[in-house]
Formats: sequence, C-alpha cells, structure tokens
Amino acid sequence: MKTIIITGGAGFIGSHVVRLFVTKYPDYHIINLDALTYAGNLANLTDIENEPNYTFVRGDITDAAFLAELFGKYQPEGVIHLAAESHVDRSITDPMSFVMTNVVGTVNLLNAAKKSWLDSESGFDGKRFYHVSTDEVYGSLHNPDEFFTEETAYDPQSPYSASKAASDHFVRAYGNTYKMPVVLSNCSNNYGPNHFPEKLIPLMIHNIQQNKPLPVYGKGENVRDWLFVVDHARAIDTVFHKGKQGETYNIGGFNEWKNIDIVHLLCRVMDEKLGRPAGTSSQLITYVTDRAGHDLRYAIDANKIMNELGWEPSLQFEEGLNKTVDWFLANQEWLNNVTSGAYQGYYQDMYANR
Repeated sequence: MKTIIITGGAGFIGSHVVRLFVTKYPDYHIINLDALTYAGNLANLTDIENEPNYTFVRGDITDAAFLAELFGKYQPEGVIHLAAESHVDRSITDPMSFVMTNVVGTVNLLNAAKKSWLDSESGFDGKRFYHVSTDEVYGSLHNPDEFFTEETAYDPQSPYSASKAASDHFVRAYGNTYKMPVVLSNCSNNYGPNHFPEKLIPLMIHNIQQNKPLPVYGKGENVRDWLFVVDHARAIDTVFHKGKQGETYNIGGFNEWKNIDIVHLLCRVMDEKLGRPAGTSSQLITYVTDRAGHDLRYAIDANKIMNELGWEPSLQFEEGLNKTVDWFLANQEWLNNVTSGAYQGYYQDMYANR
C-alpha cells in the first residue's frame, strides 16, 4: 500500500484533498498530519474518519524530531504539503508565527523526507514532495490585461506571502541541490464548504446570518481570482500524479471578482435563501480602513495545467457560491462550534494525555 503524508489535512483545502485521496485511492494509505490549531478541524472529515486507509496524526511540522520519528514509522512515498499559516491580517500582527510554520516547518519536512528516502533501498525513485503554495507570492497586478504565469517574478507584499515565497524557494533549492523529486503549485483564492470564517466569503455568510456588519476593506476594489475548493483538490490530485518533476503549475479559475461585487452577490443570494426582502443584507455593508500592503489584483493564467495535464475547473462561480451558501446554512452547528472555539477545547481535552 502506497503511503502519502498530507500536511494540514484537517484544514479547509487540506480536508478536501484528504477526502478525495482516501475515497479515490483505496490502495493508498493516507496519513493526515495536522497540528489542530484554530483553523484545523477534524469535524471536516467525519465522513471518512473510519476508512481503513486513513490515519490521523496530530503533530507540529516545526518539531523536527517528531517529523523524523513520523517518517521513520510510516516510510511515506509521497508528501503533499498544505500545512500553513495563511491569514494575511494575522501575519501583519504576528509575522514570526508565519516564519516558523511556513518556512521552518517546510524545511523540516524537506529534511525529514530527504533522509527517509535516501535511507530507503529505492532512494528517490517513486517518491514525490508536492508543495502547495499561493498566487500571493507574485505580488499585485496593475495591468488589467496581465496575468500571473509560472514565469512571473516573485514580489511578495505581506509577511504571509513573503513566508510562502521563502518556502517555495526552499523546495526548489532542495530539488536543485539534492535532486529531490519536487513539484509545486500556486493557486488563486479558494472558497467552498468547511471554510474557516475569518476569510471573506464565509465571514460574510456568517455575518449576514447574524445581522452583523459586513466589513469591506477600502472601497472593495481589490480583485481576486476565485476557485471552488473541490476543483483545487482535483488539481492537486492531477499535479501529484501527472506533474513533471521540478515544475510549477499555476491553478486558477479565470474567474475575477472585485471584493465588493462578491459581497453584493452574497447579499442577494442570502436574502433569497433566508426569505428576506431584497436589499436587506446589503444595508449591513460597512467600509473600513484598508489593510496595510493590500494587493490590488491577483489573476492566474492556468493554461499550463490545463494544456499539459488536462485539468480544468468544473463549476462557474455563481453555481459554486450557491453550493457554498447552502452548505453553511445546512451546517449551522459546525459554524457555531468553529466561531466559538468549541472544537479547540475538545481537541485539547482529547489529546491532553497522549
């Protein structure tokens, strides 16, 4: 049975990747490695937690000794690395946490994988280290006809994107220096079920439900390219199995929206689904001081992964957004537990004596 470690597998994107691999590849043993910080939630995976090819391990990628023990125990052939601190606002107030998890944690993983694989009889043969990154490493686009490609120069503008850029460079350096079998991808903004409600779309859904203000940075003119999270999980599956060693693949939906337009669309959708008069929720929109270093526009050119590997997004944004809203409305208990921190207390008690 082929063993794959997926880091950050209890998080938003990671849980969808874990679910896909566990259900699609019954001959793979999927190790879900997650520290269960505030955004990690095993309730995201209750539907597959008892599958025979799934194992959850709680652990921190900043702990090199722990990783050495983990790799020694499971001898994985593959690593799909998603674990990361990812919220830009948090990176502005606490950049060192992002350096530790995103940079030091990634290097620890690289070292653990390298040693484990070189110590094995087959060496690097049949192995793969897949690093999942973000389009934010490229900085901000100012020309409306310009898109991020795999050749775009890095220009990170926040502590978060700087930490991800550094981790990307380390992965490529290990591929070049040690000939490790690495592959990378940089994806646009994700949305969908299980999204932690500090990010734009789930935050707005939650606040509309609660009749709370809908905070919009500046004038809401910032543009992002949005991709349904299940389509990202499918892309990760494609890159892991078909991607060329040492290559980078940009993943996006060719789906640009201004933040303010998304908020207005959510207001209309939520008013309809909640049976409120049209325009009710839009009255909650509140403009707040713009975030420091707020990039104006991100847009991914995903032609490489589409043309070379045959992946393409399956959902249009409006359809995906409706699915997302329906999921949040049907999973109010999950949302309440996440926003109250109830899951974190549960995990602390569960693992207190382990």
